[in-house]
Amino acid sequence: MPETGSPAPDIVLEDTDGHVVRLSDYQGHSAMLIYFMRSTSCPICNRHVQDLIGRRDELAADNVQVLVAVPEDRPAAAGWKARRQIPFPVLVGRHSTPHETIRLSRKVFGSLQQSGSILIDSQGIVRHIHRATMPTNGYDSKGITAAVQALRTRG
Repeated sequence: MPETGSPAPDIVLEDTDGHVVRLSDYQGHSAMLIYFMRSTSCPICNRHVQDLIGRRDELAADNVQVLVAVPEDRPAAAGWKARRQIPFPVLVGRHSTPHETIRLSRKVFGSLQQSGSILIDSQGIVRHIHRATMPTNGYDSKGITAAVQALRTRG
């Protein structure tokens, strides 16, 4: 898993329309906050996404692009995005889950997908990373807020 202060890995994923999304494509343009959901059926993860939607304008004002990564396949992710009216790009893996690309694994005898988030600044440096096995701990709102505020001072 990447460390805070290290260069972000150049992960290649797909959006729900099948377009290739490279994290390096955002470099030089905006910071990225990627929230890795445990599952689109997880009610706690869905609440976390709703919080991000509520903070959309605040994050956009700080030039932070929110992306949501899900472990499901593209058709399932597209259906979830449409049903929930998710305004952010929703990403899936090309050959594995997005979670595996940053080593968010399945714990508790393989039954519980880890969730978490990563904030990457516009220069491609990891400024915040958080992971959790329990869904209630998968979204570090205070840590994300502090890291975004730190981006402002670096600006």
